[in-house]
Amino acid sequence: MNIRPNPFHQQIWLRKVKRGDSEYTVRENRDRYFFPDEWKAFYDNLKKDNHKISKQRVTFNVLLNTGVRIMEGQNIKVSDIDLERGNIVLRVTKKIINRPGIDKEGKSKVRVITISTQHAKFLKRVIKDYNLKPNDKLPILTTAGANIALKKCLKDVGVPDYEMFSVHNLRKTNENWLLAMGIDLYKILKQLGHTYDVSMEHYLSTDVFGFDEKDMINNIMGDLPQKMMGTQLRRLR
Repeated sequence: MNIRPNPFHQQIWLRKVKRGDSEYTVRENRDRYFFPDEWKAFYDNLKKDNHKISKQRVTFNVLLNTGVRIMEGQNIKVSDIDLERGNIVLRVTKKIINRPGIDKEGKSKVRVITISTQHAKFLKRVIKDYNLKPNDKLPILTTAGANIALKKCLKDVGVPDYEMFSVHNLRKTNENWLLAMGIDLYKILKQLGHTYDVSMEHYLSTDVFGFDEKDMINNIMGDLPQKMMGTQLRRLR
């Protein structure tokens, strides 16, 4: 698949920083997200396993389809997944620190997220492939391993600004794609577990998607947008 140029390709927001004898690449802009053709090329090029879904495919499929932080995904147990109702209970989430009414140590809040019918079927196959028991966690890569695989695969498929990506950009992709599908922002914030200010500052930029790209997004996301809108409708009745 050929990757079409997009606005992010016009500028590479990277600079080199020296610390002692070492040189590091630092991203000056962290707003990058996947365009659907980039995602398809990337996912198709991920490591394959003849006997089961590879850990690379499990990791990135979960991150894109749920929008969870990788730390949250690494702590999902089979018992937290309700395949029939189509939701996942996140019991380990990002701690909230220095907020009114929260102690200095911070605390994490359990969050329930909606998943598509297609993603539920994917997770069912993962559970079977890996013979997972209720107390087992999903086979998600380490953060470092996922970031290495992400950049390598993006470079291999010809994404020019592959260094702009980290695993957190899958979370940004999930939100931007849901917004492009017309999902209410409040519902997305509840799904992702972050604030309106964060969204306004870092995430909202969906006007760049053309009609065909939105059609691709809809195919990739399955019935997640419809399920999230259905939840909203039931709440209003």
